[in-house]
Amino acid sequence: MKRLLMTLALLLAIALPAAAAEKLVIGVTPFPHKDIAVIAKTLLAKDGYELVIKEFTDYVQPNIALASGQIFANFFQHQPYLDNMNKEKGLKLVSVAKVHIEPLGIYSKKIKALKDLKKGDILAVPNDPTNEARALRLLEKQGLITVKSGELVTVADITKNALGLKIHELEAAQLPRVLEDVTCAVINTNFAGEAGLIPSRDALGIESSDSPFANIVVVREADKDSPAAKALVKAMQSPEVKAFIQKELLSKGIVPAF
Repeated sequence: MKRLLMTLALLLAIALPAAAAEKLVIGVTPFPHKDIAVIAKTLLAKDGYELVIKEFTDYVQPNIALASGQIFANFFQHQPYLDNMNKEKGLKLVSVAKVHIEPLGIYSKKIKALKDLKKGDILAVPNDPTNEARALRLLEKQGLITVKSGELVTVADITKNALGLKIHELEAAQLPRVLEDVTCAVINTNFAGEAGLIPSRDALGIESSDSPFANIVVVREADKDSPAAKALVKAMQSPEVKAFIQKELLSKGIVPAF
C-alpha cells in the first residue's frame, strides 16, 4: 500500500504542470541598465520570477509607462530626476534600490583638453532639469563658468562666462550625435557608452566618484513592499550584479552604489 501511494504521488507530480513564473516587466535604457538587468534576470528566475526587459530610448516614457501600469518597475534614473518627475507629472513613484553611479563627462572631437577652449566655442548640455543642473555644476567645477546657488539651475543662472561660451540645451540622447557640430558636449555615461566613448579614456572632465546621483530601481508606491519588489531589489543588489559592474563596467566610469 505504501509503495502504491508513493507511485500515485509521483504520477500526480508528473501530471501536474509546474507553476508558471510571475512576469515582472522592467523598463530600462540600453546601456548599462539593460546589461545589469540581464544579470538580475537569471537570479530572479531562481526565485520564481520571469524578468521581461523593455527598452526605452528617452527619459520620460519609462516613468509614464510605470505610472500607468504598463511595466512593474524601471531602472534608468537618479533620485533628483525622479523627484522632479513626480512633482511635474503628479506621479506616485518611489525608489527601492540604489544600483550604480554614472558620472557625467565632458567630451569633444575638436579639442584635446578643456584649456584649448576659445571664446565663443559651443558647448551642449542635457536639457532635462536635473541633468542640465549637473552639467552646469561640472562646467563650473572645471572653472569654465560660475552659476548661482540652487538645485535646478539652468543656463539663465550663469553669472560668469569669461570665454563667452555658447551653451546649447539638447535632449540627452542626442548629445553623442552632435559632437561633430559642437566644441564639447556634457554627456550621460549610458549615452556616451552607446557611442563608444569611455569616460576614463575619453572624458576631458568628469564628475567625481562621490556624486550623489546614483541610478535607482523605481516602482509604484503601492508596490514598494510587495514580494515581487523585494525579489527585484535582492537581485539588483546581489553580489553577482556588483561583481559584473566591477569587472565589466568600472573601466567605463560606472561604479556600484551598494
